Amino acid sequence: MAAASVLSTPFGTASASPAVPAAPAGTHHACATARAGQAHCHAIVRNDVAVSEQTLKAKLAAPSGLSPANLQSAYKLPSSTAGSGQTVAIVDAYNDPTAEADMNVYRAQYGLPLCTSSSGCFKKVDQNGGNNLPATDGGWAQEISLDLDMVSAVCPNCKIVLVEASSASFANLGTAENTGAKLANVVSNSYGGSDASDSSYGKYYNHPGIAITVSSGDAGYGVEYPASSHYVTAVGGTSLSTSGNARGWTESAWNGAGSGCSSYNTQLTGQASVGTGCSRRAVADVSAVADPSTGVAVYDSTAYQGQSGWMVFGGTSVSAPIIAAVYGLAGNAASVDNNYPYSHTSSLFDVTSGSNGSCSPSQLCTARVGWDGPTGLGTPNGTGAF
Repeated sequence: MAAASVLSTPFGTASASPAVPAAPAGTHHACATARAGQAHCHAIVRNDVAVSEQTLKAKLAAPSGLSPANLQSAYKLPSSTAGSGQTVAIVDAYNDPTAEADMNVYRAQYGLPLCTSSSGCFKKVDQNGGNNLPATDGGWAQEISLDLDMVSAVCPNCKIVLVEASSASFANLGTAENTGAKLANVVSNSYGGSDASDSSYGKYYNHPGIAITVSSGDAGYGVEYPASSHYVTAVGGTSLSTSGNARGWTESAWNGAGSGCSSYNTQLTGQASVGTGCSRRAVADVSAVADPSTGVAVYDSTAYQGQSGWMVFGGTSVSAPIIAAVYGLAGNAASVDNNYPYSHTSSLFDVTSGSNGSCSPSQLCTARVGWDGPTGLGTPNGTGAF
C-alpha cells in the first residue's frame, strides 16, 4: 500500500497526529511524521539506490531512476525550446542550505543549462520574500531537491524561486504560498493534510492568473488539503514504464495516489460532465509519474537517514512539480484556470488501468476511460492541456 501523508485536523488544534501509514516496501518517507497542525511532505525515497557523486563518476554510470530525457519523451514535451520568461515557485518548509548547488549537480549531470542566483535564474527566499531563512531540516531538504530537480528536468529554461516556510504549519506554508504567487507564474506544492475548507484556508491558494499545483497524497484512496481546494490543480500519480507501443511508454494508476471527494469545497466547473461521482470537488485533475518503483533520479547532498548523493524518489511529490513545470512550458498560466484541462483532454494520455484501493463509486479509486480519481484526466501529451 502506498505511502503516508494524511494528517488529522491539520488546521485545527488536535492534540495528536495519527500514525502515518508505512511507506511501500523498500522505501521510506523523506520527511519525519508531522505533528498535529502541520503538513507532511509527499516525497518517498527508494532504499536500494544511494550513490555518491564520486562513486558515480568512478563507475562512469548514469544515475538510477528516470532522467530528464525520459520524462520529456514520455510526456512529449518541448523542454528545450519553451519556458523562457516563465518562473516556477517551489513552496516547502524549512531550509535546504545546499539547494542551489545540488540542483546544479543534477542539471550538469544531464547537460541542462545551469540555473544560478548569480545569473538571475534561481532565487531562494523566506516565507515573506526576504532572507531570514528558517532552520535546516534534512527530510524537507530532500523534498526541496526533488522539487527543484523535477522543474529543472521538465522546464530547464524556466526561472525558479524557492520559498522556504519557517515550519510545516499551514499558516507558515500559506504565507509562503502567497509570497510564491507574487514572484512566479506557477507555484508547486508537494505537501498535504486532511481535507479542509476553502472558506478558512482558500486565501492562501486563490490566486487567479497563477497556476497552482498540489500533490494529491501518497496514502491511496482518501482526500487531502490543499489538493482538495477549489483553486488548485490536484495532481495524482502513475507508474510509468517503457513500452514497445507507438508512444514508447505505458502508464497505470499508482496505488499510492490520493483521490476522492472533498467534504467541503465546491466542484470545479469542468468536473460537472466527467462523472466523478462527487457532489463537491473531486481529486485528482491530472497526473504524472509517482510510483517509486518507476521513480526519478534526484541529487541531494544532505546526509539524512543514512542517504545522500544520487537517489530515486517517488510519491506525488514527483508529479506535482512535473505538472507545474509543464504549465511553465505552456506559458498560459495568466489566461487559464484549473478547469482548462477538462476542455483539452485530447492533449492528455488517458490512463485506464490500475487502482489505489477499493471504493464506491469505483471511478474514485480505479482507473478507467476518461476521468478517474487516482489519475484525473490523464498525463501530459505535450502542453496543450495546460
